[in-house]
Amino acid sequence: MKKQLFALLFALVPFSAMGAVAVDVPYSMTPDLKDQESLQRGMQLYVNYCMGCHSMEHQRFARAAEDFGMPQDLVEDNLIFSSDLAFNDQMHNAMTEEDAANWFGAPAPDLTLHGRLRGGDWLYSYLLTFYKDPSRPTGVNNEVFDLVAMPNVLEPLQGVQEKVCAESDRPMEGAELDTLTGKYQSCDVLQVTQPGSMEPDEFEEAVYDLTNFLVYAGEPSKLQAQALAPKVLIFIFIFGVIGYLLKREYWRDIH
Repeated sequence: MKKQLFALLFALVPFSAMGAVAVDVPYSMTPDLKDQESLQRGMQLYVNYCMGCHSMEHQRFARAAEDFGMPQDLVEDNLIFSSDLAFNDQMHNAMTEEDAANWFGAPAPDLTLHGRLRGGDWLYSYLLTFYKDPSRPTGVNNEVFDLVAMPNVLEPLQGVQEKVCAESDRPMEGAELDTLTGKYQSCDVLQVTQPGSMEPDEFEEAVYDLTNFLVYAGEPSKLQAQALAPKVLIFIFIFGVIGYLLKREYWRDIH
């Protein structure tokens, strides 16, 4: 009897699926999979700036359009640029693995599951922390992913970001205290030195939208699963009660 009750209680305890491992990154974001406008903008950014190199082998245009409330003709006219792709196809990139290996040293990874692998905070911080580094083949490096091979494809929007020296009255990460001035000095502060087409707040919002889309792509059915979960738990509870009463009735005359 105790074993059955324990099993029932164990089944009713909600568990959160283990996702990306928590890492120390400078920025954080909270995905909102109910914000269709954000997801639409994120998908547009992905198609325009990422899909030339990165594919999404497990994400279809049609599925995203359905989830984001976008009609088929709108997607076909504005988000599908290759004649080799159709509305019901997966989001394949245009670059071959051979070309990617020759240009960047390795094929660009598929990004379908990167939202679950890396997590929203990592992706958001990664996209925000590219900085100019003349020693690198692409001319840029990244604060989160050191010696990154990927160029800063969002630079036209953000502008050129560099590491500069800055002073502060308060302690900063990696800063040293100047005993003469009494201020903290650091030469690892990221700052946009050549503005892009977006203001900093606009760019952060755009990166949020792009990250939001990448998180969605890692688990497109998450909202449906969350809506179904209470119904499943209620069913398990009712079935458990009926099962227990039925078991007690079967074993009533057995000693």
